[in-house]
Amino acid sequence: MTLLHELREHAARLAGASEDFPFDFYTLAIRVAGKIFLLTDIRTEPLRVNLKCDPERSRKLRASYPEHVLPGYHMNKRHWNTLVLDGTLPDELARELIDHSYDLVFAKLPARTRALLARGEVKGEGEQSVDA
Repeated sequence: MTLLHELREHAARLAGASEDFPFDFYTLAIRVAGKIFLLTDIRTEPLRVNLKCDPERSRKLRASYPEHVLPGYHMNKRHWNTLVLDGTLPDELARELIDHSYDLVFAKLPARTRALLARGEVKGEGEQSVDA
């Protein structure tokens, strides 16, 4: 996964995922129920993506891919990684780490919000859909 549109398409498949540019015109945030699980600067080549990650898993990934899984840029280094998506990391690993980041953020949401998301009744930033 080296292309921005591939990353966006994958994240869009996750329940309740929404995009915005909260800081400037270049920093894309992808959220679930208003909570960020992915950040990227859309101008960077190769694409670099900040993702939340379990600390122990982060340690192992950084050891396995020292030039492509880095401590999260401008983030809590224990809980966030920056992936360098230049084609070296397997696409399946990149997708799985996006899902892992989403799952970590999803797990911290209020139970009611998680239930609404699971039923497809929450859209974007935590707003209920019209038929909810």
